[in-house]
Amino acid sequence: MCSPQNENLLRTLRLCREMLALSDEGDRDRDDASCGILFGIMRDMAYRLRRAAQEECEKHRRGGKWDANEAEPAAVAAVRRPGV
Repeated sequence: MCSPQNENLLRTLRLCREMLALSDEGDRDRDDASCGILFGIMRDMAYRLRRAAQEECEKHRRGGKWDANEAEPAAVAAVRRPGV
């Protein structure tokens, strides 16, 4: 079972995926520029939030707070750098 702090990070990563999907759909279906701005802001925030959550997951992993039995999200593995 995932610790509450790690579960919240995983939930944040899932939310970011949903935000990115919604921004793509909203941008595709929009009919004016102001909606394009809104969905562009949403996309930007989703990328920023995802990066912050990925970095926090990596800190937990390096600091021993990420239990080996917990599923490691693919998004966290994408942040890893060789030798880190």
